[in-house]
Amino acid sequence: MCSICGEIDFINPSSVMEGCTNNMSNAMKHRGPDDSDIFTENGVCLGHNRLSVMDPENGKQPMSVFYGNKKYTIVYNGEIYNCDELRKEIKRKNIYLKTNCDTEVVLYSYILYGVDCPKHLNGIFAFAIYDGESVFIARDRLGVKPLYYSYKENHLLFASEIKALLKSPLVSRDISKKGLWEILYLSPNFVGGRSVFKDILELLPAECMIFDKNGIKKWKYWSLSAKPYFKDRAYAIEKTRYLVCDAIKRQLDADVGLCVLLSGGLDSSVVTAVANEEYKKQGRVLSTYSFEYEGNKKSFKNSLFQPNPDDEFAIYLADYLGTSHRVLTCPTRELASNLIPSCEFRDLPGQADIDSSLLYFCKEIKKIHTVGLSGECSDEIFGGYPWFYRSEMLYSDFFPWIHSPRLRPSLFKDSISNSDEGFDYIRSIYKKSLEECPALSSDSDEMRTSRVATYLSVNYFMTSLLQRKDRMSMASGVEIRVPFADHRILEFLYNVPWDIKFEGGVEKALLRNAMVGYLPDKILYRKKSPYPKTHNPEYMSLVMDLLKERLEKGHYLKEFLDKSRLEEIIKSGGTWFGQLMDTPQLVAWLVQFDFWLDHNNINIVD
Repeated sequence: MCSICGEIDFINPSSVMEGCTNNMSNAMKHRGPDDSDIFTENGVCLGHNRLSVMDPENGKQPMSVFYGNKKYTIVYNGEIYNCDELRKEIKRKNIYLKTNCDTEVVLYSYILYGVDCPKHLNGIFAFAIYDGESVFIARDRLGVKPLYYSYKENHLLFASEIKALLKSPLVSRDISKKGLWEILYLSPNFVGGRSVFKDILELLPAECMIFDKNGIKKWKYWSLSAKPYFKDRAYAIEKTRYLVCDAIKRQLDADVGLCVLLSGGLDSSVVTAVANEEYKKQGRVLSTYSFEYEGNKKSFKNSLFQPNPDDEFAIYLADYLGTSHRVLTCPTRELASNLIPSCEFRDLPGQADIDSSLLYFCKEIKKIHTVGLSGECSDEIFGGYPWFYRSEMLYSDFFPWIHSPRLRPSLFKDSISNSDEGFDYIRSIYKKSLEECPALSSDSDEMRTSRVATYLSVNYFMTSLLQRKDRMSMASGVEIRVPFADHRILEFLYNVPWDIKFEGGVEKALLRNAMVGYLPDKILYRKKSPYPKTHNPEYMSLVMDLLKERLEKGHYLKEFLDKSRLEEIIKSGGTWFGQLMDTPQLVAWLVQFDFWLDHNNINIVD
């Protein structure tokens, strides 16, 4: 994986300065610690930082090739999983490829297929290609790899991360009241297509653009569609097994050390079992990691969402499959001290210790491995969350995973949160999303509910998890791949009847039925358990100290926060986002929020 960035102005080429692109690129050095370079030509400046995964010797970027009478130059971040098929097609055109990396494959795919090239790619990617007259930019279908941009008066800036764009003097640090409402009511989810910064936009998943002397032209090259299902249960099981296994196998290719993040839950266990089978065929031993927290064995408290800890199941499956397994334990003080760096890497206040713990774990993984596979995205596609089968949650007039939408804004003075106006604004976004959901007039109520739950989960909940995964892993020089984010799986599953996916009232029943024979029953039928969190009471004490320190130093929160309200919430407790964000996470989030405002010199404007 890598970082990409660029500055382009075809009307006033002299306004493009290599120094600006170099500053943007340097801000993302963590994403590509192995190599860096800049390409400059006629008002186009492209920057790249490289994390070497495929063909380390020959995959240097920016990469240029000559074809016909034109030169094409690419900066690319991602992995393409159908490279073998694409290479064969390229060779049939009598083109000789000079490298074994997918960068060259993507570049020639554009040369051969033009703006339709993303349709031919199966993978995770964000790239920009300059052909002497225009720049073509594209992002993968589910938005696994990030891409932000800013456009003012014929001048385009783009980058993998927001922090890079903020290095340009052309990009302000202003956020509007709507941006603030997204943070208070919706984060760590955000509305796609923009950022909370007034001058920064996001290229949507499955979106591409051309920029030339005439300005920007954007369009979607792929979208989820509702179709009738004419097959039976047996076909759904067989097709699911094929798609899941094929996606996992395709993502095992790497010229550096590869591992699997194994929680012991269904999703990561499926990835581990299929990957392990392939490794055994090659006479290799698969490496796996599971995560734990200091003091959890003593302090763990079971709940409806987390009935038991993961470590027993992860160790059991690793032993059952014969993987080389390590348990990584995050010290409580590291968990707290990583809150600020994880916020800095994410560019926004995120998921508190859910982010900071992953940052710690990825840094530990990097000591041995550069590539990891994860079970992320299965719940959103197969229907693992309670709002898939509890319509009262889905149609509660707000995003279903936000249990108490007014709780976090109530911590702030009304002059900041504008509680009623802000709530109505975010609720209008939710209602618009319901209307946009692809569906058939023939859908049953249950099928309609499953489609809406999938659509919301993929476009909001999943994008936040992918953002977290990308930023924390890339901050550590680790590439995390997500096989369940293969668009073919989502395309197929979206149209499978709900009674097949939820057979017998069992969450993700279709995935369990498809993977019979790969996993022992103890794992195959285990109840869903979310990403683990600390139960150590010391953590609450540490984050409270961090918050008090920031309040004493007089940062933004000292002016904005309603301290008496905070004391009430700390006493009452309760989850407020998803299944893991409890009172300690809320306090930690406040620390991140205050740091983010201060670190970025944020201006809140109307």
